[in-house]
Amino acid sequence: MSQAERDLLHARRAQEISHFDWACFAAHQAAEKAIKALYQSAGGDARGHSVWGLLQELPRSLQPPDDVVQAGRRLDRHYIPARYPNAFPAGAPCERYTATDAEEAVRDAERIVAFCARHLA
Repeated sequence: MSQAERDLLHARRAQEISHFDWACFAAHQAAEKAIKALYQSAGGDARGHSVWGLLQELPRSLQPPDDVVQAGRRLDRHYIPARYPNAFPAGAPCERYTATDAEEAVRDAERIVAFCARHLA
């Protein structure tokens, strides 16, 4: 969970310096790592990188509310395109991501990290 919190801090810092592509990717990573911490605390092992998929597969006792699941669905959109210049028909990721994208991604990651933290406390 400490790595998830650090990635979330990185997402916020990237957002502050207008590196919106990296803010979105770091937000995805924060959410992914928080969920994996939740799996580990429950004695499980999680594989894969889909935040939405990982949330869907949580044990029944840890099932998240719909707003958390939807946040995961949105964050998954940033896993590849935020990093690879050939993910879009033209232009680098840094030319495609906006302040609004980063704000939403950071907010979504905060929601997921908080959900996981409540279950880890």
